[in-house]
Amino acid sequence: MLMTYAYLGLDFGTSGARAVVIDEATQVRAEARCTFTATSPENEAAVWQEVLFDLLGQIPVGIRREIRSIALDGTSATVLLCDASGHPLHPPLRYNDARAVAQVEWLRPYAPPGHVVLSPTSSLAKLLWLGATQTLPPSGYFLHQADWLAFLLHGCLGFSDEHNSLKLGYDVGNGRYPDWLVAPPFQALTPLLPRILLPGTPVNHIQPAMAQRFNFDPECQVCAGTTDSIAAFLASGVTLPGEAVTSLGSTLVLKLLSQKRVDEARYGIYSHRLGDLWLVGGASNAGAAVLQRFFSAMQLETLSLQIAADQESPLDYYPLLRPGERFPVADPALQPRLKPQPSDPVAFLHGLLESLARIEAQGYQRLMELGATPLQRVYTAGGGAVNQVWTQIRARHLGVPMAQPAQTEAAYGAALLALWGPAHRVENPVQDRRL
Repeated sequence: MLMTYAYLGLDFGTSGARAVVIDEATQVRAEARCTFTATSPENEAAVWQEVLFDLLGQIPVGIRREIRSIALDGTSATVLLCDASGHPLHPPLRYNDARAVAQVEWLRPYAPPGHVVLSPTSSLAKLLWLGATQTLPPSGYFLHQADWLAFLLHGCLGFSDEHNSLKLGYDVGNGRYPDWLVAPPFQALTPLLPRILLPGTPVNHIQPAMAQRFNFDPECQVCAGTTDSIAAFLASGVTLPGEAVTSLGSTLVLKLLSQKRVDEARYGIYSHRLGDLWLVGGASNAGAAVLQRFFSAMQLETLSLQIAADQESPLDYYPLLRPGERFPVADPALQPRLKPQPSDPVAFLHGLLESLARIEAQGYQRLMELGATPLQRVYTAGGGAVNQVWTQIRARHLGVPMAQPAQTEAAYGAALLALWGPAHRVENPVQDRRL
């Protein structure tokens, strides 16, 4: 009897977590989801652990026994400081925690100008804040959300992946921490920095206690993970340079697969490595949040159907909720432009959708001006993907074919990472810790 293999992806987002199991043909075998319960910051890590075990328990036992490898994703720059046993020493600092303003100013003379770490929400800024507010443990670990959750399964501390560690200062181009980060005055931090692996690289077999508790094969491997946004990109099915994913959420997020790496801090553009290619991304402050300010979901649906998508609106807006834009325009003082507002709501919505499409087109043009591979095809994710009129307007501005993602769940992308991970398989799973 042939052994059937399965691959598990676990996605931890902002409001909940999901699990997807796929087979070797990438077909979905099982799914599970769980919403985070309201909790205090002190209990957040315990809630993550509870949800992780809840998700594993929801997967049918028969499928669990077939799982060959597991990969997790988490929100970028959500971090926690642990002791030598992996117990959190401080409540996790979430992806959007911006308290490390003073630490960014302290860091500025050391990091290259415009580096991604020069933000109060970066992983490195948060580590510096922790170092400034409490005594750092001599044998502790600084981990991202996905790293710590994976540790609960494989039992090996001190490992992370390239995608999560970009905002920790890791140099993905040279495959190491930069010299400025492993020299004075950072010597107290260096022992806490995790060893970085390629996403999908097996770290270790699942812990025997976990295998027994959840009926996993003891040979099941747990792999280095990724961020939730990159997992969602992997799920889309994009594989060729020039293909891109636009996420039409509260903001416009563009990710383009490129043969050339592009980093331009002025516009908030940075690149993640994906095999031999680069995932180049930028995010505008404009997006669907402005639409939701003026229209209900029902109004967006019914009014959109009355728009002539093949005709350009004469209205020219820059739909921001508040002043400031970084991409595709670098202007922290840019004012929202939402006038004139016609009395006809159809015309107003048409103008907003048209203007957002212009911003999206300008964003891809900016990436290409900076050297990214020319745009060939755009996939759409996020809540705005269901608006077909908006899609038609966008296609007119972008001038390339539009496509629907193969999958939209980040957990599916993590499962693909688990499937591809065994390609990096080693005889002796990684168990040491080296920079």
